[in-house]
Amino acid sequence: MNKEYDSLVKVFEGKIIPLYKEMALAYWDASITGKDEDYKKSMDAEIAANNIMSDTSLFASFKKVKESGLITDSIKKRELDMIYNGMLTKQIDGTLMKQMVELSNQIEKKFSTFRAEINGKKVTDNEIEEILSASTDNKKLENAWVSVKKLGPVVADDIIKLVKLRNEVAKSLGFNNYHEMKLTLDDQNPKEVEQLFLELDNLTSKSFATLKDEIDTYLANRLKIKKEELRPWHYQNRFFQEAPKIYNVDLDSYYKDKDIVAFTKDYFGGINMDISGIIEKSDLFEKEGKMQHAYCTDIDNEGDVRVLCNVTSNQKWMGTMLHEYGHASYDKYIDPSLPFFLREPAHTFTTEAVAMIMGRLASNSNWMQSMLKIDDKEKQKISEESFKMLRLEQLVFSRWAQVMYNFEKGMYANPDQDLNKLWWDLVEKYQMMKRPEGRNEPDWATKTHIATSPCYYHNYLLGELLASQLNNYIVTNIIKGTDFKNPSYVNNKEIGNYFIEKVFKPGRKYYWNDMIEKATGEKLTAKYYAKQFVD
Repeated sequence: MNKEYDSLVKVFEGKIIPLYKEMALAYWDASITGKDEDYKKSMDAEIAANNIMSDTSLFASFKKVKESGLITDSIKKRELDMIYNGMLTKQIDGTLMKQMVELSNQIEKKFSTFRAEINGKKVTDNEIEEILSASTDNKKLENAWVSVKKLGPVVADDIIKLVKLRNEVAKSLGFNNYHEMKLTLDDQNPKEVEQLFLELDNLTSKSFATLKDEIDTYLANRLKIKKEELRPWHYQNRFFQEAPKIYNVDLDSYYKDKDIVAFTKDYFGGINMDISGIIEKSDLFEKEGKMQHAYCTDIDNEGDVRVLCNVTSNQKWMGTMLHEYGHASYDKYIDPSLPFFLREPAHTFTTEAVAMIMGRLASNSNWMQSMLKIDDKEKQKISEESFKMLRLEQLVFSRWAQVMYNFEKGMYANPDQDLNKLWWDLVEKYQMMKRPEGRNEPDWATKTHIATSPCYYHNYLLGELLASQLNNYIVTNIIKGTDFKNPSYVNNKEIGNYFIEKVFKPGRKYYWNDMIEKATGEKLTAKYYAKQFVD
């Protein structure tokens, strides 16, 4: 059976690896050129790869090996699990798959083409966000918020239909619902994730209530209304998922006219992570037709790691560069002797955690002093306010993520319930924000992730939890310090070696929580996030 498995994997890799590489290269080219032919080349490779992943006879061969129980080597067993789970999601009725793809595309098109209207004039999302963040006119704020929520009735019925189709697929593969299936096949135990969210709620609810009162006091004064009159349109964005601007923090001036790329290279080099080769292959500055966002890609799981950015000299792009090269360093230092399908991070959220821990440094006063050579007076000036802002951002986001996680979990468990009520019950519980009186609209449907990136949002928060857990281990055991809020990692090679040996090198060799336990001495917990941002 081991020989049969080895032969099977060899055939499978021979088919799928070239397509993955072709897809990644074409998408990279498309991101830079914006050319339709590059996007089409990437899509064609993805379709071809999906055809292999959905091959029923190939899947049956892997299933036979898995069910035999005769593969006892731990590396092979882990590899088999990754291949099996990846293929299982594709083993569905072709008609059902076609329905889901078509419906999903229809919903995405509706999201893309919808424009809110204010006083008969169509406005973009950016214009809505500008009004919500800058205006102090209560009627104008309410109109902007209500206008963008009119998307809800346009897409809600289609989303519910798609949810039911996804549940049908999940049940056909032996799961209770799609939420359970998505987490399980993404190498997560749904009960483990639920426990982490319960733990985080218990640790953050009181502190958030205090912080929320501070936010409400600031906003009520700014808007010249009573605190009890505050409604969702007063919190400076559509979902209260980002921190309102209640502190006077401006870090951009410290990065103005500075070489952001050089700082990134020097910082990572100083902790024993040589990213110079990755920088040479990367595309880091604006150009016509180029994607305006940022991402890191591992083209071939063989060392061809690249980063796309659009760097300008400000704090946002300093943080983004540190974030993306956190991803890049992880990819670079995965053990190349591992099988192809284990040559990737332990989980999506573990690479996010590394990126987040690095990205946080751009507003860390100790890191800024070491890298930017600012004096003690300047450091003191930014230290308290910048951490207060980071803490506010973290806690506001953590409560919003609770809404998203619990709503999707509830929606897939019972899509026929009153979803409008479920949404606002969760908003009031976790975000402590009052629902508008008498409102009964599908406001939940205006969050694109619910339709287009289902049951994924919780990974962002798990990444933040792990970032704080890794930070706690580093400060306690490597730096041997007590400053868990603003530690400086600059020029500490032991920190880089720790990441490389304990986090990066194992790749996907272990279940993610086993990797975390080996790296930090404990399984993933919310207590260090609370220690950093709550206590």
